[in-house]
Amino acid sequence: MPSVAESYAFCRSVARKRARNFYYSFVLLPREQSDAMCAIYAFMRYCDDLSDEPGASREAMERWRAALTDALRGKFDGYPAWPAFHETVERYHIPHDYFFQMIEGVTSDLEPRSFETFDELYRYCYQVASVVGLCTIHVFGFASQDALPLAEKCGIAFQLTNILRDIAEDAARGRVYLPAEDLQRFAVDPHQLRAGQPGDALQRLMRFEADRARSYYRDSQPLVELISNRSRPALRALIGIYSRLLSRIEERNFDVFTERVALPAAEKCWIVLRAWMGR
Repeated sequence: MPSVAESYAFCRSVARKRARNFYYSFVLLPREQSDAMCAIYAFMRYCDDLSDEPGASREAMERWRAALTDALRGKFDGYPAWPAFHETVERYHIPHDYFFQMIEGVTSDLEPRSFETFDELYRYCYQVASVVGLCTIHVFGFASQDALPLAEKCGIAFQLTNILRDIAEDAARGRVYLPAEDLQRFAVDPHQLRAGQPGDALQRLMRFEADRARSYYRDSQPLVELISNRSRPALRALIGIYSRLLSRIEERNFDVFTERVALPAAEKCWIVLRAWMGR
């Protein structure tokens, strides 16, 4: 088992290679907090990968759940991130339930996914995204409990953005995250998503969902002022990158089928610079 320092180095390597959006904001944090965010990310990344890898199974997720239970008690298996993860959770007093919620959410992805209502989708988004935001603000630091529901809403905004970006990829895996009530409202057949057949009805549906995401970005905006001063640039950068990704999807008239929508590194760096300058 690696030392704590070696474990943090491993987590930083994972974040640098895999966190296409999150890692850009980490550079704006003091080293201790940046390391903590990398440790949380390494856990979340492995958790998510377990549900997407070929041969993913409930048995593997249950083993991961058991490993998490042990790690929170200071007993580690062979995963190199555990020492850093354990220290981070203890230092920042992060509620353990957040991590188990994440496992529950990604475990549900092992089967073909669909949601009847937005309330059902909201629950899923909470488990796989809001809990990340809630962990994050514990690292960032906050004094008012008002920050908690705002962090939850921020996570919902991020996940709705991800869902819009990944519609084609998810549909190919048998996952349709757009609620059935919304598909019916706009007369969109789920097969259109799987076949990659955009049309006016689908475009109207995606506009509706984008507007919904925008409402969560607006509602969570006061969060920036509720976390510690030194962490605010990092949060501004995170929100800036994800909201800009949503704008890019909108600018392409919701064509997420031709190619994956992403922000170039230069644009992310510009957003980070503006966040550091307080803009």
